[in-house]
Amino acid sequence: MSLLRSHRNSGTIPRTSGAAAAALKARAAAWEVPLVETPEALSLFVWGCELRLVPGGDDMRVELSAPEARLIGTLQDSATELFAEAGLEIAWDRVDAGALAPGLSLMRVRSVTQRSPGFVRVRLSGPDAARFATGSLHFRLLLPPQGRAAVWPRIGVSGRTEWPEGADALHRPVYTVADQGNDWLDFDIFRHAGSPTCDWALSGPEGAEVGIVGPGGGWCPEADRLHLFGDETALPAIARMLDLAEGEVTAHVRACYSDLGPMAADPRVTRCDDMLAALAAADLGPGAFVWFAAEAGQARQARQHLLARGMDRKAFTAAAYWG
Repeated sequence: MSLLRSHRNSGTIPRTSGAAAAALKARAAAWEVPLVETPEALSLFVWGCELRLVPGGDDMRVELSAPEARLIGTLQDSATELFAEAGLEIAWDRVDAGALAPGLSLMRVRSVTQRSPGFVRVRLSGPDAARFATGSLHFRLLLPPQGRAAVWPRIGVSGRTEWPEGADALHRPVYTVADQGNDWLDFDIFRHAGSPTCDWALSGPEGAEVGIVGPGGGWCPEADRLHLFGDETALPAIARMLDLAEGEVTAHVRACYSDLGPMAADPRVTRCDDMLAALAAADLGPGAFVWFAAEAGQARQARQHLLARGMDRKAFTAAAYWG
């Protein structure tokens, strides 16, 4: 809990009969993040940040601290929302009303290329690209509706992010950073029918402005033995984790051989047709972490299987990448 947090903001809410504390405790439980209670304050810790609730007089102070300005904005958005659900309005000391949403960077499409039969690679360029290199694997791509000028999400006067709605609503899929330079980043799109992002990438978007939000979605798990399982949609994330993993790592992937790229020659990678069967056959001993990503129903079955095998919930991730 001693991480450097050089960015701060604070506000006040009415001191009511435990409503604020109850709301903070409920959110900590829902997010499964640390909550520390002392006689002086109640603190929730998430994303390397602290949300601190401090009693005082007729009001309570809400104090935020974070290592990055964007995380202060994200935490302010979340705090405003969670206390509003409890009927409490925060009077913030500072709100950057009208500014772009926290973590949002505007970039240009530099190129679109066919990386393999099943994947298209998109390169974006912009001065903020470097900050997407560490800490988390993913970002959220924001695409305006075809034929309409982009309306980007901005911070409202309450501290909440206001997203465009109706005809201006944005398509907001999540992708993995595949490669990166100082002022550019690449990501891969799995080609499949009915995908708005595929249609956009194949429509000649070079030069167009897009938004990306992040980074987010977690980093490569730290484990003595990391077991990765994923279908085509998870290939970019698996490729990144194979590069990042420091311990022993294996990967079982359900994908066409032609889409594996360098992974096809990696002895740690096994192509399979049934990921659930591969998961059931895996030797998961002490020190193991399982990362599973696929269709929602398969992710749910994987989660149930791992719990039935007695794995701690903190020793695996079972993510729905589609469906």
